[in-house]
Amino acid sequence: MASHSDIPNRAGSQRRRAKEAEAEAAGAEKYSVLLPTYNERENLPLIVWLLVKSFEESGNNCEIIVIDDGSPDGTQEVAKQLEKIYGSDKILLRPRAKKLGLGTAYIHGIQHATGNFIIIMDADLSHHPKFIPEFIRKQKEGNFDIVCGTRYRGNGGVYGWDLKRKIISRGANLFTQILLRPGVSDLTGSFRLYRKEVLQKLMEKCVSKGYVFQMEMIVRARQLNFTIGEVPISFVDRVYGESKLGGNEIVSFLKGLLTLFATT
Repeated sequence: MASHSDIPNRAGSQRRRAKEAEAEAAGAEKYSVLLPTYNERENLPLIVWLLVKSFEESGNNCEIIVIDDGSPDGTQEVAKQLEKIYGSDKILLRPRAKKLGLGTAYIHGIQHATGNFIIIMDADLSHHPKFIPEFIRKQKEGNFDIVCGTRYRGNGGVYGWDLKRKIISRGANLFTQILLRPGVSDLTGSFRLYRKEVLQKLMEKCVSKGYVFQMEMIVRARQLNFTIGEVPISFVDRVYGESKLGGNEIVSFLKGLLTLFATT
């Protein structure tokens, strides 16, 4: 016999499946944007406004799923206000109790997504939503399984970083290109569009954590013969809040990269 706590979860799953069926029956594409957050109270209202504006202007259907990992700065309270402003069908707050990692945040978000495409991006305004219509056009043109934003091709670039961080980023990307040969110009980027079923399959295969996780996703995608397109983007360093990249993350990145090289 189902407990009372099971009933809301079951009802939510039924509503989610109904929405997915409606979108599929209508033949319309729907894009679920996953926004993992931790202490993004200042950035969240602006990134949500930019996302809604971009999708309305391009005429594409979307939902924005905020996965907050127990931020102590009031990010969840801001997200709740945004739900009221834009509607709970457009903005969905799906929090977790504490920081559990980027990969599990995506898994958590996918479980609540009703779109047939998933967009992952940073919530700190480093990734501008104005590029999303280009991602969508690129995906349709080539029928790609994945579209990656790239800082290192065409008119892509990085703004707001000092020379030291640019050198570290370029060096890390070059190192990964030599070791892993992924066939993608920006392996460490986190601004991407996936077919939902493709992302689900990749999540089942990936075991890395932290910044190496994004690299493994592309390496596994190549192994599984998924097709990948690229769109040049401008990456802008965060305006509000503190960067989560530190010495420990760099050491973890190098360890993870070597592990990925040895096991793929």
